[in-house]
Amino acid sequence: MTEPLRLSKRMSELGLCSRREADEWIARGWVRVDGKVVSELGTKILPTQKVTVERQAAAEQSKRVTILINKPMGYVSGQAEDGYKPAVTLVKAETRWSEDKAPTQFHPTQLRSLVPAGRLDIDSVGLLVLTQDGRIAKHLIGETTTVEKEYLVRVQYTKPGKLPESELKRLNHGLILDGKKLLPAQVKWQNEDQLSFVLREGKKRQIRRMCDIVGLKVVGLKRVRIGRVKLGDLPVGQWRYLREDEQF
Repeated sequence: MTEPLRLSKRMSELGLCSRREADEWIARGWVRVDGKVVSELGTKILPTQKVTVERQAAAEQSKRVTILINKPMGYVSGQAEDGYKPAVTLVKAETRWSEDKAPTQFHPTQLRSLVPAGRLDIDSVGLLVLTQDGRIAKHLIGETTTVEKEYLVRVQYTKPGKLPESELKRLNHGLILDGKKLLPAQVKWQNEDQLSFVLREGKKRQIRRMCDIVGLKVVGLKRVRIGRVKLGDLPVGQWRYLREDEQF
């Protein structure tokens, strides 16, 4: 027998929305199971049962914004900590990139429930995604995500001579962090002091720790791409909306 599971979890599995959004829609009476409205939180269903949502839910979801910001150094990705400001404080009308072509008008209500979909360390810069859309957050940071993230990393070799080719190969495949083998990465030299890293996972301070293992000191780290979305010419400290024709 297939075990029943929470309706909100099943909705997230089906890609309809995030679990938090599911609970909100269930409470509003916007969710049907086999054609019948279910409004009780915690309801369990079988995976074989059909889940549909009312049009109001889709309309609500379409109003949710996703923002791309070029995070400067000294800002944290999420909650304020140790006196440092979160990146969301940079999102205001006057810091919107003048070349943003999205037709969306900025309104302070868009800051509500705007959360980072992935982290970028306080001493790292570049592309950070803030979103109100639970589907995008799950796609970028869910347990099963395989979305590529590309970084440009300026390094100094802390030992005599140059980084051996064998150590570069270790960066690409074979390093172990926290007792677990990392997924294969794509690491190559861009010039004599800069590497490009393409990762499909995001452990805390992963690149800095990988570099440390092979004797490299990171002196600058910039994220330039998430999936198919690039940082491009977006100026430092400014932001733009994710366009309808863009997908990660």
